[in-house]
Amino acid sequence: MSFFHSLGSSFKHAWDGLMVAFKEEQSFRIQLFAGLLVAVLALFLPLQRWERSIVILVIAAVLVLELLNSIVERFVDMLKPRVHEYARQIKDLSAAVVFLVALTAVILAIVIFWPYLYLLVRL
Repeated sequence: MSFFHSLGSSFKHAWDGLMVAFKEEQSFRIQLFAGLLVAVLALFLPLQRWERSIVILVIAAVLVLELLNSIVERFVDMLKPRVHEYARQIKDLSAAVVFLVALTAVILAIVIFWPYLYLLVRL
């Protein structure tokens, strides 16, 4: 198998995974939509390069952790979640990770966007 064929196959599997998440995970769709709105806002506001970089990193972090949460939930479901109380706790802990990073993303968005939005409103 050639390098490019292998690379193309890897990209196809990654794309397939994203499509599974988009089709089957409502939380991923919500986070993706929110991330796209924030990205568009970041394009139109005169942010500094480092501010845009933080926005991109935070959007990626939220989406990646949402995907990891979906993976954890599927593994736990596959292992029969009713067998042990830890199964529910694992899923709750995984969701808490996404919640905390999403909350941090909202706080960072306020810190970064507020001065620019405030100036726009005052004009």
